[in-house]
Amino acid sequence: MINETGVQIKRRKQRNRIIELAIIFASIIVLAIILPSVIPAFRLRLVGRFLSLAIVALGLDLIWGYTGLLSLGHGVFFALGGYALAMHLNLQLPEGEIPSFFTLYGVKELPWVWQPFYSFPVTVLAIFIIPGIMAGLLGYLVFRNRIKGVYFSILTQAALLVFYNFFNGQQEIINGTNGLKTDTEQIFGLLVSSPSVQRTFYILTVVLLILIYLLCRWLTSGRFGRLLKAIRDDETRVRFSGYDPTGYKVFVFAISGAIAGVAGALYTVQTGIINPSIMQVAFSIEMVIWVAVGGRGTLIGAIIGTLLVRLAQTFLSESFPEIWLFFQGALFLIVVTVLPDGIVGWWRDYAWLKLRSLFGRKPSLATYPSLAEDPEVDQERDRLSSK
Repeated sequence: MINETGVQIKRRKQRNRIIELAIIFASIIVLAIILPSVIPAFRLRLVGRFLSLAIVALGLDLIWGYTGLLSLGHGVFFALGGYALAMHLNLQLPEGEIPSFFTLYGVKELPWVWQPFYSFPVTVLAIFIIPGIMAGLLGYLVFRNRIKGVYFSILTQAALLVFYNFFNGQQEIINGTNGLKTDTEQIFGLLVSSPSVQRTFYILTVVLLILIYLLCRWLTSGRFGRLLKAIRDDETRVRFSGYDPTGYKVFVFAISGAIAGVAGALYTVQTGIINPSIMQVAFSIEMVIWVAVGGRGTLIGAIIGTLLVRLAQTFLSESFPEIWLFFQGALFLIVVTVLPDGIVGWWRDYAWLKLRSLFGRKPSLATYPSLAEDPEVDQERDRLSSK
């Protein structure tokens, strides 16, 4: 092992940023330009769904990987975003008409809760504001009582079950278990299920995935990101250091809920329907599996894990329809036992070091001597000495 100097650490960080930007640029070219021209429309729509699921995985990694909050109820916020967009699409009717399913239950006037969704700008705001507010309120009620760990996970799952049963019973408002269809509806005068519209939503999904990734990277960097990690590692010490973790946890949980709402809207419009089944416990647990497979606390791992797991599910279910669940179970067992830090963690802590050693590069280690030459440490030392 050799020690890294402050200059070397700074250069390494700059090099990592350049590599990250190059990967983002290459991903945009592959996903937004190359892929739509080489795969059929059906497959492109499928990939669009996977990318929208990667967005909710980013939000989950933000609170679980960086803040230590394992949510098992993110399906609620995901569904709220999906319902908001589906309600707007179902209102694209001639003046005076209401969605046809209302007539099945004897409803003759549009319920008041539907009225705001006539407006497209209001709908766009509702897609992330409503889930964000719901997550913030739930987070405040939980975190102000210093509930954390497994108790927090149980409470989020309980909230999920409450919303699932509530939405199932609202036949006269949101069509209950049948849900709301979007494939047969129109947006700006165009059929939602048409190839051109679906291609537009696919491109929008790619763009939002990149933007939300950059947002999460910004939030987890700098002082705020270090504070989130400190809350994850030792919340009691953070509290004794003069910080109140409650506000930070509520804020980051609200952001994660808003991200889930955006993902739910994109998923709904590319799936063609939204119903309460999206709030089942199994789906929210599956979100956690995506992050775990890719590597929590890495962001890029959430995207990789989601795409790999969903692609594997699609391939196995098509090739081995009778036994594909056994393959899926085996895949998860392998990841948990062999790759406890996920794919990204394995690459970072083992595979990359082995690859470097093959080319005669000694692994570097940032130890205390290097901290003396770190520019940030120098600035902090000067600030303290001036007091």
